[in-house]
Amino acid sequence: MRLFLIRHGQTPANVLGSLDTNHPGPGLTRLGEQQAAVIPKALENEQIDAIFASTLLRTQLTAGPLAAARGLDVQVAGGLHEIEAGELEGRSDQASVYRYMETVFAWGAGNLDVRMPGAGTGHDFFTRFDADIASASGQIEMSELDTAAVFSHGAAIRVWAAARARNVPPEFAGLNNLDNTGVVELTGTPADGWTLISWAGMPVGGQQLADTTAEDPTGDTLSAQA
Repeated sequence: MRLFLIRHGQTPANVLGSLDTNHPGPGLTRLGEQQAAVIPKALENEQIDAIFASTLLRTQLTAGPLAAARGLDVQVAGGLHEIEAGELEGRSDQASVYRYMETVFAWGAGNLDVRMPGAGTGHDFFTRFDADIASASGQIEMSELDTAAVFSHGAAIRVWAAARARNVPPEFAGLNNLDNTGVVELTGTPADGWTLISWAGMPVGGQQLADTTAEDPTGDTLSAQA
């Protein structure tokens, strides 16, 4: 199975650098809409058999153009949403953002007992995200199809992909950014494990759709937030 994990387009919170993980969450900025609009062209040579998105509005809006171009429904999955910020929700100060990302990357390194202030542990996150990836994989396999596009979130994609890919170290997530509409490609299955094929941190439309002025904490490297 091929798995494209695609981060949503830019949101107002990404511009402001604030931690925004509550439901249903914000929509897209004008740039975010442009980023979403070029996804069908960017992936035109890729087989896409099913499209999944999180319960947050921004992923569903980002998935919309690709779904329309391929004549597919966007299937909303309950476990693909962003990692809850808990007591850090809405904050944009450096200390809060660093604590959020430090906690997330601790999970990626295997320290699943670490708890996000006022929210869950790594066990909680991986349980829900693994379950939805397994469900998507099962659907693909039962239908004798091959490829799923999963629209999710910066911190969630980075930590899950690096932790589950067999060919990169867990710290890979903290060292590599994932901009809005960046794409991470893996192959494998939940049973056999996953292999990272590519990590395209820039927007699928290229540098012209990147916003270098945005704070965007969940897409940046940990060193940039220190």
